Amino acid sequence: MHMSRRAVLATAGGAAVAYAAVPQSAQALTGRVPAATEAVLRGAADYAVAKVRAVAPGVSAFPVGTKFEKWVYSQNGDWVGGFWPGILWMSWLHSGDDSLRTLALASAAKLAPRRYDTGTHDLGFLFTPSWVTAWRLTGDTSWRDGAVQAARSLLQRYNPRGRYLRAWGALGTSDNAGRMIIDTMMNLDLLVFAARETGESAFMDAAVGHAQTTQRLFPRPDGSTPHAYDLDPATGAPVGPNTVQGYSPTSCWARGQAWGIYGFTTMYRRTGDHRFLATARTLADYAVKALGPDHVPVWDYRAPQQPYDVKDASAGTVMACGLLDLAAASGNPSYRTTALRILDALCETCLTTHSTRAEAVVARCTRNRPAEDGIEISLPYADYYLLEAILRVLRPQDLDRAIDLSTV
Repeated sequence: MHMSRRAVLATAGGAAVAYAAVPQSAQALTGRVPAATEAVLRGAADYAVAKVRAVAPGVSAFPVGTKFEKWVYSQNGDWVGGFWPGILWMSWLHSGDDSLRTLALASAAKLAPRRYDTGTHDLGFLFTPSWVTAWRLTGDTSWRDGAVQAARSLLQRYNPRGRYLRAWGALGTSDNAGRMIIDTMMNLDLLVFAARETGESAFMDAAVGHAQTTQRLFPRPDGSTPHAYDLDPATGAPVGPNTVQGYSPTSCWARGQAWGIYGFTTMYRRTGDHRFLATARTLADYAVKALGPDHVPVWDYRAPQQPYDVKDASAGTVMACGLLDLAAASGNPSYRTTALRILDALCETCLTTHSTRAEAVVARCTRNRPAEDGIEISLPYADYYLLEAILRVLRPQDLDRAIDLSTV
């Protein structure tokens, strides 16, 4: 059963939330983009599309990162499989080249087996930029139905005792059974989508419950966050902060902070709960203050070598998207100003424009610094979120068709 944006769904708190079809672009603080910045962004998007056009015919699986500037692939998509079809969708929206649309559909189709994968929390990353976007842009209900099935698989990872989605470990095992990570905020919108499309409240209960638990446990008084938080899976009792991607349990992994900004802003737009908006602003304010003068995030804002440590441009692309969204949601134009500065910096200093062999668009990304895995390489999500951010600025109505910028 399809439910419109005006459908009323029960939230985890028992309150009714009415989804009104108010496009964010109608109320966004769009303002005028400085001509120089607009030219930089348009040039970057044109460069990205040209790069994607040139590389796409040779892409037979899912890019996960680069080695010596060439894409390395995963056959099943790992956790990043949704971003290549997403890149193709964003490139199609910018260019109107229907060959990119055809490639996006073919790439997304290869994720079909993952609809039933209950072993990962990353089903939102996999299916939101690929299958949900395909449904929104084509109207083909098979994409919607597949995305709903992926949400059903994700829902099995919800632990009602602690009100959280388990990040890692196979169901039925004790491996990481109590582990939450900040990244999961980005997977909640798949559950919201399923709630809207089916009318089943369990999806929204889990999305809101996980967001509320993250809100309660992750933000520190200064607005920084750890990468992970452990709970007792049997009782839901908090154990304490932890990390895998960050420097330490007391540090602030830059990409994780960006996931939080983006995810809490999205949850505010989907529910109208101003506490989620307040959390998004708290996280954003910390990250904005932590940025160096070059406006490209270091990989961890509290690592000992910062601000002279290795960069993570992917954190910048995600943060720019989140800040643009937050500017519209909060009515604070300073977030948009900072986002534009980040995008300008990324386009001027982090693109692969000076390399003849590079297959990606964004350079200077860091995948997992503590594991010494992928230090200042290219990553598919950096390319995806760069294009999404540019479209938020240059073509918000087109982007609304793809990812739904509406708010309640």
